[in-house]
Amino acid sequence: MRVDVGNATQIITVKASGSYATVTAWAKGSSGWKSVISDSGRVGSNGVVDGATRRQSTYTTPSGTYTITEGFGVESSGTSMPYTRVNDSHWWVQDPESKFYNQMHTAAGADFPLTETGDRGSEHLINYPTQYAKALVINFNRWPATPGRGAGIFLHVNGRGATAGCVSVPRSTMDRIMAWIQPGAHPRIAIG
Repeated sequence: MRVDVGNATQIITVKASGSYATVTAWAKGSSGWKSVISDSGRVGSNGVVDGATRRQSTYTTPSGTYTITEGFGVESSGTSMPYTRVNDSHWWVQDPESKFYNQMHTAAGADFPLTETGDRGSEHLINYPTQYAKALVINFNRWPATPGRGAGIFLHVNGRGATAGCVSVPRSTMDRIMAWIQPGAHPRIAIG
C-alpha cells in the first residue's frame, strides 16, 4: 500500500481484504514510525476500489491517502480534534444537486431534501447512534467535491457488518483512536 505521508506525524493505515481490514494507527517519533493501535475492521461490502474513479452508491471504499481534520458523533468526543456533537438537525449531504454536497449541514437553510431515500437522499446522522457514536471524517472528495464521486466517507464504530463505503472499527478501538489523534499531528488515513 502506498502512503503519502506529507507532513503527518500520525497515520492510520487500512489494509483491506474483501470487506475486512486491519486498521493500524502509527505515530512518528525520533526513531521512526511505531504502531500504537491495531485491530480488525470493516470496509465497504464491495471492498476497496481506486479512489480516483470511485462512484457514489457502489458500497466501495476509496483507496488512497486522505487527511483527517474533524470528527462528529452522537456522544461526547473524547478527542482534541474539532468535533461536532450531532443532534436531530444534522445531516451529511449526499444530494448531488446540493451546494453543500459532502458536507455536514443542518436542516436550517438546507437546499437538499430532508430524506435518506432516493437519488437526492442524505444521511441523517442521529439515526446511526451505534456507528456514529464517534466518527472521524475522511477527507475523500472534498474541496472541491465532485457530485457523484461519493460523500460521507468516515472512520466510525462497527455496525452489524460491512459498511456502505466507510471504514469501521470496534467501539473500544474507536475510543482509543479518538483519544490518540491530534490536529497538530496533521493526521492522515491510507486505505489500500
